[in-house]
Amino acid sequence: MNPVVAIVAQGAMGAGVGARLAERGLRVITSVEGRSAASAQRAKAAGMVAVSDQECLQADFFLSICPPSDAPALAQKMAALIAASAKKPIYVDCNAVSPPTKVMIGNTILKAGAPFIDVGIIGLPPKPGSSPYLHASGPDAVKLGVLSDFGININVIEGPIGAACALKMSYAGITKGMSALGSMMMLAATRAGVGDKLRSELDRSHPALIANFQRAIPDMFDKAYRFVGEMNEIADFVGEDPQARQMYLAFADFYTRIAADHVGQHEETGALAAFLKKKD
Repeated sequence: MNPVVAIVAQGAMGAGVGARLAERGLRVITSVEGRSAASAQRAKAAGMVAVSDQECLQADFFLSICPPSDAPALAQKMAALIAASAKKPIYVDCNAVSPPTKVMIGNTILKAGAPFIDVGIIGLPPKPGSSPYLHASGPDAVKLGVLSDFGININVIEGPIGAACALKMSYAGITKGMSALGSMMMLAATRAGVGDKLRSELDRSHPALIANFQRAIPDMFDKAYRFVGEMNEIADFVGEDPQARQMYLAFADFYTRIAADHVGQHEETGALAAFLKKKD
């Protein structure tokens, strides 16, 4: 019998994973309690069936895919329901949090009596012909492999709870750190009046880098608010390196600023978009 999958929440990644599983024939349920009308609409469009928090426990897998700062509270809420329920879904935390945070979340779920899998998602939401990779670790990680039959790339890695999110932290620290650093320098060059010179030099000497920035930086604007929590988690992850910690805390502040600008005056996001505009 095919597994039933619950997914909370219904952002781009959660809805994307839900849509892929639903189109491959799985029953995908979600709770929209306390969520926005836009979230409910994304869930419906993805083929996800709206149920109560309690009814989510009837799933075989419960995938937590939410902003990093929301992950502990969601685990606490679901753990209270799991503890009182005879049905214990496998709780899969897919959020970009540091290993200590992931272990804390795992302990919360394990104490409630449910199995727990640590997942780090690398890649963009599913689209035709592609899927992100869900790297899974922990004693029960192999159980998630069944979703590989339904269009999701599952990679089980050796290691305890915390290993998969350490991989995610390392990867995101590079990719999203590069986007922050690149944006900072583009803005600095623009303020100094040499933005066009920097762009020409990047076109000449690093065409692959500018091509990556053209994709990643504009795509970041409406996600910047989500990156704030992720940068803070990465700062915790690199905490034994004081300079690295300071750098990622600074990146968190930068993404906070970009998020505010994106919903406000568009001064910096507009300057970045102009810098990155593809040349004829």
